[in-house]
Amino acid sequence: MNKPLRRIAIFCGLLVLALLVRDNWLQYVQADTLRSDTENRRVLIARYSTPRGDIIVDGNPITGSKKTPTDSLNDFAYKRTYKDGAMWAPVTGFASQAFGATQLESVEDGILTGDDDRLFFRNTLDMLTGKPKQGGNVVTTLNAAAQKAAYDGLKNVGGKGAAVALDPQTGAILALASYPSYDPSSFAGNSTSIDSKAWTALQKKNNPSDPMLNRALRETYPPGSTFKVVTAAAALENGLYNSADQNTDSPLPYILPNTQTELKNEGNIPCKNATMRVALQFSCNTVFGKIGADLGKDKMLEEAKKFGFDSEQFTPVRANASNFPDKMDRPQTALSSIGQFETAATPLQMAMVASAVANDGKLMKPYMVDKLEASSLDTLTQTQPEELSRPLSEKNAQVLQSMMETVVQKGTGTNAQLPGVTVGGKTGTAQHGLNNSEKPYAWFISYAKLPDGSSPVAVAVVVEDDKANRDDISGGGLAAPIAKNVMEAVVKSKK
Repeated sequence: MNKPLRRIAIFCGLLVLALLVRDNWLQYVQADTLRSDTENRRVLIARYSTPRGDIIVDGNPITGSKKTPTDSLNDFAYKRTYKDGAMWAPVTGFASQAFGATQLESVEDGILTGDDDRLFFRNTLDMLTGKPKQGGNVVTTLNAAAQKAAYDGLKNVGGKGAAVALDPQTGAILALASYPSYDPSSFAGNSTSIDSKAWTALQKKNNPSDPMLNRALRETYPPGSTFKVVTAAAALENGLYNSADQNTDSPLPYILPNTQTELKNEGNIPCKNATMRVALQFSCNTVFGKIGADLGKDKMLEEAKKFGFDSEQFTPVRANASNFPDKMDRPQTALSSIGQFETAATPLQMAMVASAVANDGKLMKPYMVDKLEASSLDTLTQTQPEELSRPLSEKNAQVLQSMMETVVQKGTGTNAQLPGVTVGGKTGTAQHGLNNSEKPYAWFISYAKLPDGSSPVAVAVVVEDDKANRDDISGGGLAAPIAKNVMEAVVKSKK
């Protein structure tokens, strides 16, 4: 072969080699990136070419899929539908042809679309038999009656707020409500005249109530006096006090350490040298502020972290980390210990606090997916309850239970009483705004205990009511009745 032909042959060989390298690079290295590229129209067409699997509550689907007409403007065959969409939105999130997906719709997207690797054999079998590909199902832990009680309670109050209910023994989420909310069906398609307008109207800049915010998982509030349950736990766990009925040697008035500032109580209540039981019953700021200052920031922080503070939770949907500050002087530690200063918590976090107390000191990891199913209803994965931490010993948890039960029997939480059921709880009215200039937040955390000693539910409720009279805002008045209805719904479902 002469020299020019040899050069041409080598050059052509290099071109073929480059083509092979490029082809393998696209197929094996960049495949996942291209598959998930939002600009890849083929992926989106395939995604909406078949019905999605369903999200299940109490054996019934709360989602569906609707056949949509395809034309030159729409090449997506199916769009998502929702039953009681606004009530379930904090659980499901949305799946929109135009705006993507969130919450369970996003986290479990592979199962719902049928693209998850765990469905490979089922998809292969369906392909061989000529059956169209089907998505799997996400079976939740939610209790429909409890969710309705939570959502309706928040809606009836009419402000903003959230409620979370847990099974203390397993960590299963029984209710997860946020208000105001939105209907994911309203923008599930990709119409610019319908879906885009609905989406735009829901954005915070156009709707100050921010209905798309999942307040149960993604909003942190000052927990106010509900945090005193954590402070009481820290006092018991660190041996500062050994019982609920031991006097605390708390002065009245109580001056914050190293200052001349008096920490005040709400009204004329019996807080001087009160026991922790009486202090929790009447919600004495002076007693629990002094406990926090006496313990110091390190011991308070350690106990708060055992309850889950300063850590994100994955349910599997992500929940924001609650905050207990690690940089404080003694006065700030006192304020943080009564749920003020920089202490902030999600409703999920405060439900975890009540849950750990109810479960004799054992905190279970919260979760909302019971199992994942193939379209054939075969179980792919089953969630096993998992212990997260031990914030209290069994003995100290039972001491704290007796204190919280006193709150409901004859303290600030009497609105949560249930006939034939032992209820423990703690109210909170948290300061809001600079120098408490805004309407305060109303909190209530609680648990229900059946006659056999088991505790099927723990609840946290927070309410922001901008229209209420300031003097009428209290955890016992606004939040406790909602918690009561949620607990009652769960208790009835156990019978």
